[in-house]
Amino acid sequence: MNKDFPQWIKKKISISDEYFQTQSLIEKYSLNTVCKEARCPNIYECFKKKYATFLILGQVCTRNCKFCSVKKGKTSPPEPQEPEKIAEAVKELALKYVVVTSVTRDDLSDGGANQFSMCVKKIRERSPDTKIELLIPDLKGNPENLKIIFESKPDIISHNLETVPTLYPYIRQKADYNTSLNVLFQSKIAGFITKSSVMVGLGEQEKEVTETMKDLRNVLCDFFVIGQYLKSDKNNMSVAEFVNPEKFEYYKKTGESLGFKKVFAGTFYRTSYHAEEFL
Repeated sequence: MNKDFPQWIKKKISISDEYFQTQSLIEKYSLNTVCKEARCPNIYECFKKKYATFLILGQVCTRNCKFCSVKKGKTSPPEPQEPEKIAEAVKELALKYVVVTSVTRDDLSDGGANQFSMCVKKIRERSPDTKIELLIPDLKGNPENLKIIFESKPDIISHNLETVPTLYPYIRQKADYNTSLNVLFQSKIAGFITKSSVMVGLGEQEKEVTETMKDLRNVLCDFFVIGQYLKSDKNNMSVAEFVNPEKFEYYKKTGESLGFKKVFAGTFYRTSYHAEEFL
């Protein structure tokens, strides 16, 4: 990273044999990971632990969020063998906890819900003791598609707000803040543990972050993650602010005081980073 960046932004990179083993396994089954597609800064650390967040439904998103480096454009049909291959990879990696997420597929009538459901089914068949977290898109709030997710019975349902509501018109033009809150509320009402995440450094105000945390608690969200936005592609929006560690500690304590069961706050925290620690 740029030498002028604050010291706390700099992350030591350590490439290990385990990293290459994880990478090789993912390539063996021709799978996608959000670690690679979103250019996550934690990829070397997570791959070293033989941990990855699987990205289903292709590499191309139908939305245009300004913070995201996942490709946009023409999509492909869901791959029928993808759930089977993910289940095999989970078994081979001997994962005790797995996160499955996806690009947003507004072009599909079910938003990809059936592919999520099939992933849960196949993982359960091969690794019945593995805990499964689904990090889902909003599915446009469609109750029938959400029902498909619920009936698959994952252990945790996550859905990210990503940012504060005032920034949605600029940063997340094709998303809706209240729809996302409702997805989390419906997931909770259906009996699931829920989790959400936001990034800071996008131009939000401190008060807006705390109000967003309150909104999440109002829909009974259990777990909260907050991390620093880092520009990972030249076409993404610029970082508005590098939030210092003291502010993250403040957000952590604020979240805990609001009643979240657990809050992860820090520069490099992402939704699926250390996800197994939530349970």
